[in-house]
Formats: sequence, structure tokens, C-alpha cells
Amino acid sequence: MSRLTVCRDCCCGSTRKVPALDHDEQLRRLSEIAQVRVSDCLDVCEQANVVVVRPSPAGRAAGGRAVWLGLLNQPDAVEDIAAWIRAGGPGLAPIPDILALHVFTKSRSQGRPPR
Repeated sequence: MSRLTVCRDCCCGSTRKVPALDHDEQLRRLSEIAQVRVSDCLDVCEQANVVVVRPSPAGRAAGGRAVWLGLLNQPDAVEDIAAWIRAGGPGLAPIPDILALHVFTKSRSQGRPPR
């Protein structure tokens, strides 16, 4: 099963930054589709809300790597992530076009990625 790291700190998960989204509901729904680890700030506040999709063991064996998704500020984003995970996720299924719009690369100067 894929694992998710969900940023929740100063910007991600904040109604100050993204007032129109029910952040608690987003986290609850993500927890229904994968194992979720909630992280303090991942140092990419300009991308809030951020979710890192980690490959399943089979996905990792097939060459899958963590995929950083940012600006996940629409309720439907959870359904897009769920569909990708059901299809296999990183390494086993191509990322859906709609999620590809949210992919970003975290620079090394922004800190270490989650494990």
C-alpha cells in the first residue's frame, strides 16, 4: 500500500492560507485511502497544501519514488489521489494528468524529504 505524508503546520492545513477548504475533512479522507503520516512543516509553504505520495513496496521495487504534490486545495484532489493509489501509485501506474499539474520537485536547500 502507498503511504502519504501530509504537511500540517504553519501554512498547510491552515484556514488562514486556504480558507475555503475543510482541512480536517481532507486529512480524514486521505486517511481512508492510505497509511497517513502527518508531518510538521515540510518547508514548501508556497505549495500549501502538500501531500507526498510514497510508493508501495511493489512500486518501489518497480522503480517508483516519492511524488510531491502541492496546491491540493480542492476537495476533489483526494479522489484523484485515491484513484491513482488504487491503480498502483508511484512505480506501478502513471500519474493521472490532473495530478501531474500538482507535481513539484523539492530542492535540496528546502530540507530533507520525509521518510
